[in-house]
This record gives sequence, structure tokens and C-alpha cells, in this order.
Amino acid sequence: MISDEMGRQLHNRSTLGEQLTNIEKEQLDAWYAKLDAIESKLLGDHADSQIDLSTLPTQIEASLNQLTFVTQRIQQISSENNTLRQEISVLRQQLVIRHSA
Repeated sequence: MISDEMGRQLHNRSTLGEQLTNIEKEQLDAWYAKLDAIESKLLGDHADSQIDLSTLPTQIEASLNQLTFVTQRIQQISSENNTLRQEISVLRQQLVIRHSA
């Protein structure tokens, strides 16, 4: 069994689209299974028999909308960061030229 830290690292790499080895995939699957078991136990210990399943689709839709918004915001920030990196690079080059003149 892998540590939680290693599980988080593999999960992060996987969500970033990095290729995992077969062993890493197996370790990640085992880590997910461990987390699922913990979650199931917690939910089982605190299960509410009065859960209204009719509201679940609405809650899922709201969560998906929020996820879409956050994803778009992250992409926007990433694009802005790339633009800033390019501007910083140009400024550094100008600084080097001025200091060498």
C-alpha cells in the first residue's frame, strides 16, 4: 500500500495528463479504493435515512456548473500567467541590453 502523499502525487500527475506506468496505475487504483472504503465507512456511520434523492440531480447540476466555472477561471489565469511570463522575458532582455550599452 502506498502512502497518502504518494497517492496524492500520482493523482495529481494523472489529472495533469501525465502518463503513469502500469505499476503506478495499480498503486493509484489501490489508493482510490482505500479512500472509497474510508468514505463508505464514514457515510455508513453517519447515514441519514431521510436523504431526499429528488434533489440530487439539481445538486449535481449545480456542482457541474461550479466546476465548469472554476475550470474556465483556472484556464484564464493560466493564460494570463503565460502572457506575464512572456512580458517579463522581454523586459529582462531589455534590461540586459541597457546594462550592456
